[in-house]
Amino acid sequence: MFQILVIDDDYSIQILLKRMLEKQGYEVVATSDGEEGISQALACHPALIICDWMMPGLNGLEVCHRIKTDPKLSTTFFILLTSLDSVADRVKGLDAGADDFISKPIEQKELQARVRAGLRLHQLSRDLQTQKLLLEAELAEATEYVRSLLPVPMIEPFNINSRFLPSRQLGGDCFDYYWLDSNYLAIYLLDTAGHGLKATLPSVSVLNLLRSRALKSLNYYQPSDVLKGLNDTFQMNYQNDKYFTIWYGVYNRVKRELIYASAGHPPAILITGKSPKNSEVKLLKTSGMPVGMFPEAKYVDGFCNIERFSNLYIFSDGAYEITKPDGTLWSLDAFIELLVSLQHPFDDQLEQVLNYLIALNARENFDDDLSILQIKFD
Repeated sequence: MFQILVIDDDYSIQILLKRMLEKQGYEVVATSDGEEGISQALACHPALIICDWMMPGLNGLEVCHRIKTDPKLSTTFFILLTSLDSVADRVKGLDAGADDFISKPIEQKELQARVRAGLRLHQLSRDLQTQKLLLEAELAEATEYVRSLLPVPMIEPFNINSRFLPSRQLGGDCFDYYWLDSNYLAIYLLDTAGHGLKATLPSVSVLNLLRSRALKSLNYYQPSDVLKGLNDTFQMNYQNDKYFTIWYGVYNRVKRELIYASAGHPPAILITGKSPKNSEVKLLKTSGMPVGMFPEAKYVDGFCNIERFSNLYIFSDGAYEITKPDGTLWSLDAFIELLVSLQHPFDDQLEQVLNYLIALNARENFDDDLSILQIKFD
């Protein structure tokens, strides 16, 4: 049974509305002023409210505004009862959040029809809200599933740490690191275009494919060959028009050599030195179109020797494409400066980076997934 709340300082109107609505099978609660009406609404969450516009204390517009700005009452249908019928007055009511109007004197059939229509919309709003909550719960489960696939931190023979902060919508970031043999470590981070499950599923597919080395013809020690193999496998025409960027590297821990290739991805940042004052910065990136965009895309390898006291950062563009409170967009250069400023022998750099980015972000949630890998070679 739907519950209807009547708010009116005229006791005779309360009795009239209560009698009309109870005949239709509704449960009716009546109050005499705005403050009491709001308290009653918060207590019982009625499906529909009929509120007089002109009342002492809080008038109907003020009651409506307070009801409509409370998330707990977002689906409650609000009808203003008024003798005012000018367009300007109706506009004021709509701006305050009113869903409908009933004119005085009250006509019974019109009242019944407007209440029926309001309750249909209330039920529709509740159904949509329920579906939204279910969808959000499923996306949260999908996010946790993706998180469960990501590798755990590595401590020996060197330190690898990571941070993964998904946007409000599940996105396409994914990363992994694993030993190809006792001396060679593969490291990569990819970012699928778009949001939602259509972006997440290709990322998980790539992770499973590389982790299992299912493409037998690939030389997993040669990054350019891996990217070419992925490009042949994940063409847009066959993958829901989804392409992805990726940075893939292989590190030889004996020779301290890194070979890498990238496909439209932000450069990895190699910072060498014990402190910000004597740090050297290298941007590790090679030419190459995002995977899946063009069938004949070419990929090349880059090489780098890893000196002592080096940190390697691999990240998605969500780490620096952040809208600041003044409306401007942060930059890759500013992000690199942040990484350099935190170059010291302590272990909490990534936590400091993440806290800085959260404070920098002007919105409640990030617009895109944010993923960062840090490899501390010494």
